[in-house]
Amino acid sequence: MKPQGPRRLREDLVAQACLEAYGSIRHDSRLSDRALDSVLRQKKQLYSNERRAVAERVYALLRRQRLVDFLAERGWKGFGALPVTNKDLVRLAISRMLEGEAADTVADALSFKGEGARALKHVFDARAKLEKLDSLERFAIEASLPDFAAKKLVEEVGDEALDAAEAMNRRGPLCGRVNTLKCTREQLIAALEKEDVKVTPTALSPLGVILETRTNVYALEAFKQGLFEVQDEGSQLLGMLVDAPPKKAVDACAGAGGKTLQLAAQMKNRGDLYALDVDERRLEELRQRTRRADVHNVRVKAITDDAEALKPLAALVGQADRVLIDAPCSGSGTFRRKPDARYRLTPESLAEHVGIQEALLERFHPLVKPEGLLIYGTCSFFRDENEEVVERFLEKHPAFSLVPAERSLGKELAEKTCRDGMLRLFPHRHGTDAFFGVILKRAK
Repeated sequence: MKPQGPRRLREDLVAQACLEAYGSIRHDSRLSDRALDSVLRQKKQLYSNERRAVAERVYALLRRQRLVDFLAERGWKGFGALPVTNKDLVRLAISRMLEGEAADTVADALSFKGEGARALKHVFDARAKLEKLDSLERFAIEASLPDFAAKKLVEEVGDEALDAAEAMNRRGPLCGRVNTLKCTREQLIAALEKEDVKVTPTALSPLGVILETRTNVYALEAFKQGLFEVQDEGSQLLGMLVDAPPKKAVDACAGAGGKTLQLAAQMKNRGDLYALDVDERRLEELRQRTRRADVHNVRVKAITDDAEALKPLAALVGQADRVLIDAPCSGSGTFRRKPDARYRLTPESLAEHVGIQEALLERFHPLVKPEGLLIYGTCSFFRDENEEVVERFLEKHPAFSLVPAERSLGKELAEKTCRDGMLRLFPHRHGTDAFFGVILKRAK
């Protein structure tokens, strides 16, 4: 029997689901992943390829929302007077065209007839109006970033800003990290290929793979057996900075434990690894992940988010060989995966993140033993959350000094990924999410 190709999309059903999810995100302020999950749970009649199409189209629209709005408002006559759902349908159409689909194809798929189909063909004429704006305002709209974030990105990468924005507005690869407690990267690749998943090794991390085949990762036998975890390559490199010996280490902001599991493997399941977080729900997820990964050296502790936080950890003060603070941040480095986060970001919320980061450093640096290492990192491209936080910490705590990241990454990898001795990753340069990481050593 001749194998069947992929099912043809039922465009009316896909469009309806897109409109429901996007409306929930834009007009009801729901988080994108939760809105999509809620809508797709209800749409049980959708095929798997249709569900993927819904997610991809909604995320593509969110990534380019400012540009889409500019084109719609200036290139579609009467756009402002349209009902909300009709506006969103126009936005969805423009977004699909920005992703490379022809106007005729999109018009047919979304049932644009007559004047609507003609308007869609000419909506990109409004691009000429972009050219009349000053360069920074134009860049902010083309990049679909808040004005202040666009300015900071230009300050950070200069002439590479457009390339950086383009990389942030494309879907990121699906990366996995091998669980070296159970297998090697080569063995993981072989196991995934047996499940008909095309896999390539990551270019920078020696622990990573890219899953090229679109599939439900969590249904794979290799995942169920704990052979790998889903983790961006940049996050893997940040974890590598810790280079934890099999003694005593602390993951101070463990969350659901992606890096905790990486550190456990570094420690070869020996010693004591303390996973701390204020969110008991996420720590419960970590407990489940440790069981699947056959990790046995993790000590999970929920802590309070106030001045009393260190009291339960008094025995650890001055005892930890490594302390990792993977700090809560703006998430600007993960905009390609969480595109709606950019529209919630303000200068005020950025300042709040910086205050939290400085408080975490104050709270957890006492755990580091003499000659031990404190590793601070974020998934942000803002200097405010990275170099500037570290500079103020070092001014206040002269017992700590910067250790070049080459110490943990090796010279060859550090030359590709570091700046001024600190890990500095960008999507357009490295193909990873944007990450920052620094190693600080405590004196004797």
